[in-house]
Amino acid sequence: MIHERSPAVPSQEDGMPRRSTMELKRLSSAVRCLSVLVVGFAAASASAQTCRDAVVLVHGNTSYPSDYNNTYNTLISRGYAAADIFRPSWGSKTCAACNDHSGSEETPVRDAINQALARSCTGKIDVIGHSMGVTLAIKQILDLGVQSRVDAFVGIAAGYRGLWTCGTYPFNVVTSTCGYWGLSVKSPFLTGIYGKRMATRIYSLKSNSDEIVCATGVCTVDGVHSSQLTNENASYTLSESHFGLVRNTATRQADLIQ
Repeated sequence: MIHERSPAVPSQEDGMPRRSTMELKRLSSAVRCLSVLVVGFAAASASAQTCRDAVVLVHGNTSYPSDYNNTYNTLISRGYAAADIFRPSWGSKTCAACNDHSGSEETPVRDAINQALARSCTGKIDVIGHSMGVTLAIKQILDLGVQSRVDAFVGIAAGYRGLWTCGTYPFNVVTSTCGYWGLSVKSPFLTGIYGKRMATRIYSLKSNSDEIVCATGVCTVDGVHSSQLTNENASYTLSESHFGLVRNTATRQADLIQ
């Protein structure tokens, strides 16, 4: 009979199976390590790219956070997290003459600034205010002593230098909004915040057809538009109404704080 011999099987002594298995294990381990490094690097890069200042948006007298809906949506579309955008609601919604810059009106804005600072991954925040919200936000920043932690401040349609409809202090209209803590020209409150820096970068948006700031037909105080801030980097004059300045300028607002 003729017997066929089976192919020789490598023995354990020659080491071939053992070496092949070890090489595969080493290769698998190397691939896993590389994957971990790549994922870690990607996560770190993504985190760095999405780390932005938290933002505080402060509405005006008797108004609502919804004035900033366009701004909010623009920031979200640019990669901001909803949790990094703070929109406090402050003051009476039915009595404009009752609101001023001292007392219960301050608390929601102050709390929002503190919360934004605690939340911000950069350690700094940006603040945008509209109308009386500008001066209210400035007071909270100064009172908290956090000027160095505010990167950009944008004041929109502010009565920063006073409103002629309130008169000149102490011969002002007798309401809270126009009194000692209000927006009469030369009021002790406005005099107290005037000239003080509230951020590293400062901008203002204003209009010569602002029906609130320019209600008497005069927009300026001592020759300067009342909405202009001191120490500002730039001021922009736009053809908008008082509320158009906040609702129709979302892109510009977002550009200025970035």
